[in-house]
Amino acid sequence: MADANGRTGAGTAATVAIVDDHEAVRLGLRAACEAAGYRVVADTPDVARLLGALDGRRCDVVVLDLSLGDGTSVTENVRSVLATGSAVLVHSIADRVAAVRESLAAGAAGVIPKASPMSDVIRAIATVAGGGVLNNVEWASAIEADSDFARAQLGRRERDVLHLYASGLPLKLVAAQLGIAHSTAREYLDRIRAKYVEVGRPAPTKVDLLRRAVEDGILPGLDADGGDARR
Repeated sequence: MADANGRTGAGTAATVAIVDDHEAVRLGLRAACEAAGYRVVADTPDVARLLGALDGRRCDVVVLDLSLGDGTSVTENVRSVLATGSAVLVHSIADRVAAVRESLAAGAAGVIPKASPMSDVIRAIATVAGGGVLNNVEWASAIEADSDFARAQLGRRERDVLHLYASGLPLKLVAAQLGIAHSTAREYLDRIRAKYVEVGRPAPTKVDLLRRAVEDGILPGLDADGGDARR
């Protein structure tokens, strides 16, 4: 566990990395973390350079900006950091609710606004470094509209495409069964994925789409062994 002074229970300094494409933000966070007793192992403008700096190692907390401006997605960045074994604390402009939801769905431990006093940021880092998650206003505002969070607003044809595709049909056969062009079916699928991202429930793979279809009642649920409940 890390305390507010950046120390673990064993008395060693907790490790922190910072990812933000604004140098001034990185420098300010680094100075505050080091003053609080944390060991800053990297500060980089994007996740790719962070991974290179870590070189297969983990750190206790990565303070990650939501919008890096390099074309990467929120889900991609959070998952890439989590794959190193590091926890993610999102440092964000608080009004980007859809992106905040996406980061939480991808596994971030919490969100701290960039407008927060630095003392609050340091406390948030201590919480996450200690294995905790944040339970603050920003987290709550991202999930309070539960019906929006739980269900993407899919149109009838989008639901038809998702039903068939998530049931196991290749997209080409989905298009044939619905009497639409393959390219049109692909457009529907892209829109479906975009809508799930908007409500913080990204579905990049076919398995993810199956889960979303079950969660939203488009397909029957699965039994405990992972089989289709229709069988």
